[in-house]
Order: sequence, then C-alpha cells, then structure tokens
Amino acid sequence: MASAAIFSSLRRRRSPSLEAFLAPVDLTDVALVQTLAVLSSELVSCFPDNVFLSQRRNSRSLVRKVEVFLVLLEYLMDSGSGSISNLPSTAVLCFKELYLLLYRSKVLLDYCSQSSKLWLLLQNHSISGHFHDLNQEISTLLDVFPIKEVDLSDDVREQVELLQKQARKAKLYVDKSDENLRLRFFSFLDEFERGGMPNHVELRLFFVERLGIKDAESCRSEIEFLEEQIVNHEGDIEPTASVLNGFVAITRYCRFLLFGFEEDKLHLCYGSKKRLRKGLITREIANTFLTVPKDFCCPISLDLMRDPVIISTGQSYDRSSIARWMEEGHCTCPKTGQMLIHNRLVPNRALRNLIMQWCNAHGVPYNHPETTDASSESFAAALPIKAAVEANRAIATLLIQQLANGSQGAQTVAAREIRLLAKTGKENRAFIAEAGAIPHLQKLLSSSNPIAQENSVTALLNLSIYEKNKSRIMEEDGCLGSIVQVLRLGQTTESRQNAAATLFSLSSVHDNKKRIAYQEGAVEALAELLRVGTPTGKKDAVTALFNLATHSDNCDRMIEAGAIKALVGALENEGVAEEAAGALALIVRQPTGAEAVGKEETAVTGLIAMMRCGTPRGKENAVAALLEFCRSGGASATKRVLKAPALAGLLQTLLFTGTKRARRKAASLARVFQRCEFASSHFGGLGVGYAFADNSTMNNSSLPGDVSVPMSISVL
Repeated sequence: MASAAIFSSLRRRRSPSLEAFLAPVDLTDVALVQTLAVLSSELVSCFPDNVFLSQRRNSRSLVRKVEVFLVLLEYLMDSGSGSISNLPSTAVLCFKELYLLLYRSKVLLDYCSQSSKLWLLLQNHSISGHFHDLNQEISTLLDVFPIKEVDLSDDVREQVELLQKQARKAKLYVDKSDENLRLRFFSFLDEFERGGMPNHVELRLFFVERLGIKDAESCRSEIEFLEEQIVNHEGDIEPTASVLNGFVAITRYCRFLLFGFEEDKLHLCYGSKKRLRKGLITREIANTFLTVPKDFCCPISLDLMRDPVIISTGQSYDRSSIARWMEEGHCTCPKTGQMLIHNRLVPNRALRNLIMQWCNAHGVPYNHPETTDASSESFAAALPIKAAVEANRAIATLLIQQLANGSQGAQTVAAREIRLLAKTGKENRAFIAEAGAIPHLQKLLSSSNPIAQENSVTALLNLSIYEKNKSRIMEEDGCLGSIVQVLRLGQTTESRQNAAATLFSLSSVHDNKKRIAYQEGAVEALAELLRVGTPTGKKDAVTALFNLATHSDNCDRMIEAGAIKALVGALENEGVAEEAAGALALIVRQPTGAEAVGKEETAVTGLIAMMRCGTPRGKENAVAALLEFCRSGGASATKRVLKAPALAGLLQTLLFTGTKRARRKAASLARVFQRCEFASSHFGGLGVGYAFADNSTMNNSSLPGDVSVPMSISVL
C-alpha cells in the first residue's frame, strides 16, 4: 500500500507530521471489525456537509466512501462473521490497512474543516492531490479485498462493488470555485505589486461574502495561521515564504479596512492565548506521531533543522532562520542573548549527520541544502516582496491615523498592531517611523490603559532596532523621559522590562549613553529593576547598565544612582552574574569606580566565586574586573584581592583551562601580584609559578594595556 509520506507537505504546527504515522494499537489483539466500525462511525458523524467551506466535493466524496465501509463493517458485526478467525487472511490484511486509511482520512478532513480558509485556498491543488492519493489507495484496497470470499448480503455486496468501480474511475478533482478564489487572492497581491490598491468593495466581497471572514477576530485568526506557515515554511512548499508575507500584509490591511479599530474578542493583550482549535485528533492518535528530539529543532522556528549552522556564541540554528534573524538587524544570539562577535555561519556537519541518521531510522524525509549558495538563495526568497512592503505601508498609514485621531480603544489596537508590524523587517520599521508614529506612541506611554502603555513602549523598542530610528526617538521632545517614566512606574511588568530593553537599544549609539545616564531617574530605575525584577527584567536591566558603563563619563552618575550596589548584588544571581561582572570591569577602570566597588564588602568575594563556578565568559569578566580593580584601586585594592582564599589555585586553573581572554587577564593579574611586595610572603613563593605559567602559555599574547570589555551581553 502507498506510504503515508504523501502527506509530508501537511506537516505544520496545526497539522501533525503524517509521514511518521504508526498504528495506535496492536490490531491483532483487538476486535478488528468493531474497532473499524467505531472509527468509521465517528468520522462520518464528525463531518457533516456544512463544515467544509473549501474542498467540499472532495471532502463529501471521501466521507461517502467511509459510509460504505461503515455499512460493510456493521453488517459483519451483526451477522457474527466479523471475528478475525472467520475472515480470510487477505480480508484481515485489507482491514488493517483500512485502519490506517481511516485515521489518515480523519486527519485530512480535520485539516480541511479547521484550517485557515486562506491557507486552504493557497494549497488548493496540493490538498486536492492528497484527496486523490487517498482515493487511489482506497481503490487499491478494494481491488485486493476478497469480496466473493466474505459472506455478505446482496445489497451490501452491490454497494461495495459500486464503490470499487467508482474508485477506479475517480480522477483528480480541483474545485473551480476554489481555484477562482485562489486566483483572485493572487490578483490582490499583483495590485499592490504594481503600486495600486484593491477596491474596497471587491475586498469585502472576497473576504466577507465568499470566505465568510466576517469580523476582526476571525480575520486575526487567519493572519496568525498564515504567520505560522511562514515560521515553519519548507523550501518545496508553495507559495514561497516571501509571497506568504505579502498575503499576511494584505489580510492585515483588510482587517482594519473592513472591520475597523475597536477592541475585538481577543482583547488587546499581545501574546494572549490563542483560541484552541476544535480538534478531532484524539490523544490516542496524537501519541502516534514521532516527537523530534529537542536538540534537532531550531531554537527560532522550533522545526527540524535542515541545514544546522553554528554562530559565534557556539549555538546551532537552522541556516535560514538565523540568517533571517540577522537580516532583521539583530546582533545577539536568540537563545543566550550574547552579543555576536561576527556574523559568520559555520556548518554543523556533526549535528546534520545525527539528524540525517535519526530521519533515516524513523522514515522521515530529510533534504538539506547541498551548498551555502543554495541556502542563501532560499533565504533571499524569504525577503519581503514589493507587494508586502506596499501593503504594510498602507497598513501603517491607517494605524497612524488612528493613533492621531481614533478613540482610546482604537488607539490601543493601533499601538498593538504597530508593535506587531515593527517586530520584523527593517523596511517596516523605517516607514512606520517616517510616517510619524513615534510622537503618537510617546503620548500613549502615559496612558492610564496598561495594555496601551505596554504596546506603545514595546512598539518603540521594536522601532529602535533600526539604526536611524534611534536618533528619531532620542530627538523626539520628551520621549526619553517618558520611556524612563514607564521604566519607573509602568503599570505592567512587561512594560517596565521593555522600557529597560529600549534604553539598552538606544544606548548602543555612543552619543546617547551619557544622555540616558543623566536622564533623571533612569539609572536608579535600572538598578531597582536589577534588584527586584523578574529574571527577564533583571536581564534587561543589567544589559542596559552594562551599555551605560561603556561610557567613561557615566561612572560617577552610576555610583551616585546606586548602580554599583545593585551590580555587586547581582553577582550572586546566576542569570545576570556574567553581565554584572562585565559592567563592574568597566566601572572599576575609573579610580572613583574602584573606590566605590571597594566599599562593597561582597564585591571581591563575589567575583572570586564567579572565577570558581561561573560560565567561561563569566570567569573572563570576573578576572578582568579583579585586574582592573587592582590597577585602579592601588596597593590597598591589590592586597584585598590577594587575601582572598584559594585565589592562587583559581588563577592557575584559568591560566591553563580558561578561554583565551581569561588566560590573558589571569596572566596580567599574576604579573600585578608579582610586583606587589606582599605577594611572595602571602603566597609562599607561588608567584614564580605564575611567572612560569604566564611564559609557557601566553608568550606575547598578553599586552599590558589590554583590558578589552566582555562581549557576553544579554539583550531582549
């Protein structure tokens, strides 16, 4: 019988992978005919004619075939001849195959009744092909089934034989009405591509009258489904991801053009739980689908990696996903939050081989790009097409008009949509700001509506990723102060966290760092968030403080605002210790910074604890901070560090096992100790060991003036 692999293109988050389908039960140990009858009855009752808006004829035809099987099965049960022992062996084999066909039919029918209406149109030919393939398998099964050897009544036999003849003659059927709608959808894309705009009346006729998308909620569901297909897109699926981006933009445009801006049933909370689908796949069936090992899934797309690559932080991603992430302007590792030292993508051949072995063992097709050029072309195809850009530009115009003149509810909706629109694509971020969104978003920062405030500050965060928008935000009168006010007194936790992340983003421009640090209440609020915030909030705060610390003029301001105490306290928090040590390493370069850190009793012990138990980069930052503390703090600081227990052993360990930068800093710190008269008496002559380790491992790689800052910054 044909393999279930024909359904591989249905593999989506809302359509489980059928290529890995296994029988849920041992069919030799159950009442086979009774099980098939129950399954057939459930399938027929679950899918009345009116549930299908697309693929009506194909779906009805498949259900009618199942009805004939149900008649056959019920007759065998009623006549007492349904036992496996009473059936010919060929009939038993056919019924076992029927078991799988029924379950696959159920999944396909569920897919057609529950999926996005727009997606079903776009996949019209493909899904029609799946129905045809199922029909061919049913025809093969009926040809093999020994009708004459099974005791059947004349009327049941006639129905089965009639079904057999019909199945043999059946051809691929593509519904002309669905196909016309699909072509009309593409014509809207063409109009935007040519710089025009589809007629309002035609859009309403298409979405409302023909497809039954009659309100904002159902329209949003369509958008979310299409966006899922972009995230999980495979190279051999049509339309391409770039074209899907265009359809998402058109649908979002119609959502506002046709249904307005008032609050919808999804409320206004971004990230709210999506509506649960009324699934027809039971837990028994769901358990039959293979679970892909977590390490084989891309952390961005959550899908099986086809071309795994390693980035500068050592993490692996699917090439297309991480390339898209970098193209959108991100300069951090999505999983760890660390800054990317470079953008080179190194093929992870070992992981790819493991994935291929797993796929071969479980019968899962695996096609990976053969060359980097091929994957680059695949990525280029995912870039926004002109139609998507133009549609999004039209959306931005509608949204900003509502921000300026709409009701409070409309403004809240508009802020949420700008937040989403600015989430991806530098083109979107550019024209949203150029169209004048920033002043209106600033006004919403002081809104009494917590959701409006949260969406507006997050929209500014997303806009700030685009380099030119950083200056626009900073130059907007009062905008920086409003962001700081949200950081201090924001009505939701996410508002405060995203305000901190916005400050970090803005402070990546050197000229902005001093202005942010000296904005009233900014550093104080960041320090407070670092002390008492959620894990995410602390991460946002510490990275912002790190960025501010890279400007030498900010040292005194950070001391005055209490940032030093907060950073020293953060050394005890594993989630932010690495970045806190990096910030302290910058601050103690200044004599006043070293003095302030020296006043904190737990500073030295906290840094030494990181040298013992921290991450590789945490150890780097800790030893760098101690080195700068000794250099700037003078003899008293050096003696204080030397008195720390077990320091000699920790330095020796770093000199031989640390990262390149950690070894360099450890060697430099050892030389500082050698020049200290107190060192030889305190360490009993172990300074010679430092010198030997330094000379044998570092040679000329340790330069006296090298105090490079850590790169392990975590950002949103």
